[in-house]
Amino acid sequence: MSESTVTAILDAARRRLTDAPRERIGELQEGRRLLGIPRAARIAQRGTAWHLGVLLVIDDGVLATGDIVRAHEEVRRGFAAESQRRRAELSAAAARGGVPEGETVHIGWHPIDLAALDAASSPLAVRGGEALVRWSAAGGYQPLARYLEERIELLRHPPERA
Repeated sequence: MSESTVTAILDAARRRLTDAPRERIGELQEGRRLLGIPRAARIAQRGTAWHLGVLLVIDDGVLATGDIVRAHEEVRRGFAAESQRRRAELSAAAARGGVPEGETVHIGWHPIDLAALDAASSPLAVRGGEALVRWSAAGGYQPLARYLEERIELLRHPPERA
């Protein structure tokens, strides 16, 4: 199986997704100093993608997911854990970047090079001539076409109250 076969599988998925909802993708920009005063970080919007599990499918490529943040205005409050504080900071950065209140944005994603699918950092691989996807770092591989079929179905028909 070659890069062109993986591309064909992704192109077929894109055709099925044309009217499916997309989610925002963004990039965290740490705050710069302006006249010596530090500015707050913000998430700059970089487009949209179809979120299919561990993959973000864009018009001309595929990305590995990173973190998902829901935009909320900054609120001062105490936190029991540093991780909660960081999530709140990212939510506020998304709001400062123009993401509407309550909407999600993907950050920390990285492009997947379809010419180098055996890289350990990629959720995609080709083994035994078959395109595969690893749905978690500890999980096994499953066929890419079947994975995309299941994820597209979930995106188009989410479970009740999901």
